[in-house]
Amino acid sequence: MALKPLQQAFGVRKVLVTTMQAISGAGYPGVPSYDIVDNVIPYIGGEEEKLEHETRKMLGEWQEGRGFIDAGIVVSAHCNRVATREGHLECASIELERAASVEEIIAAWEAFTPEPQQLKLPSAPARALLYRREHDRPQTLRDRDAGNGMSVTLGRLRPCPILSYRFVLLGHNTIRGAAGGSILNAELCVSKGII
Repeated sequence: MALKPLQQAFGVRKVLVTTMQAISGAGYPGVPSYDIVDNVIPYIGGEEEKLEHETRKMLGEWQEGRGFIDAGIVVSAHCNRVATREGHLECASIELERAASVEEIIAAWEAFTPEPQQLKLPSAPARALLYRREHDRPQTLRDRDAGNGMSVTLGRLRPCPILSYRFVLLGHNTIRGAAGGSILNAELCVSKGII
């Protein structure tokens, strides 16, 4: 979600992301405790390929006569399982198509109002994206429940010496990423008369 307003306002060429994914993302029964306590596991089977493909897919578009076209963004992902209960934290570096200031990027995030917010759907948080200005935020324990677990929290936006900018983002994997996201999708389908 953090990339969509940037794609719309400035264009996005490249994304390099490292995820630190909670143990709940492994499903039940999860990761054996002796494997995850005091540990980071630098491999989640199929996750890197899925993240790279799905990012291009979600930022793509429908073109009449051509079907669905993936976004022309290059994505490189490193996915890690970490010893947190819930919440996936990501460190992202991005290359924009056109120059933008830190203030312009934050303004694009803060102005982002996706369709569920426009329609004021019951499960949609007031704001889909929340930018924290503290130097040490977002933090999994403190920020994963923002917007009842349905908002994505961003922070630490700063220039990147290799790409354009880098930042940190956090989403609640079992609420926004799973159950709550499914409910919100159903609400959107009902509001559009699809179901």
